[in-house]
Amino acid sequence: MLTFNHFNFNVLDLEKSLKFYDEALGLKPVREKNAEDGSFKLVYLGDGVTDFQLELTWLRDRKEPYDLGDLEYHLAMMSDNFEADHERHQKMNIVCFENNKMGIYFINDPDGYWIEIVPDRSKK
Repeated sequence: MLTFNHFNFNVLDLEKSLKFYDEALGLKPVREKNAEDGSFKLVYLGDGVTDFQLELTWLRDRKEPYDLGDLEYHLAMMSDNFEADHERHQKMNIVCFENNKMGIYFINDPDGYWIEIVPDRSKK
């Protein structure tokens, strides 16, 4: 049996991204790996509930923004307090798309990755 382990986003400014993922989504570093020569750093973030992790990869020599293509992929997070999270994300000015009919919205991280916010419908 195969199970999910982690998903990766490459980031230009690791500290800015760590701050974003903490403030916007409550994700905290759970482990990291540093290249001996300092050429890269991997920081794995967790939600403190599930085992799934988001890997942020920082490359020392990367200076230009990543080409995210048509951005047809995204990370999805489930919210147990959808209205409060939506309000906080609006105040942070990071909501990039809303689909009111589906009851979801998306936020942008500092590198332009889309993150879908889905309400926890199991509690209704």
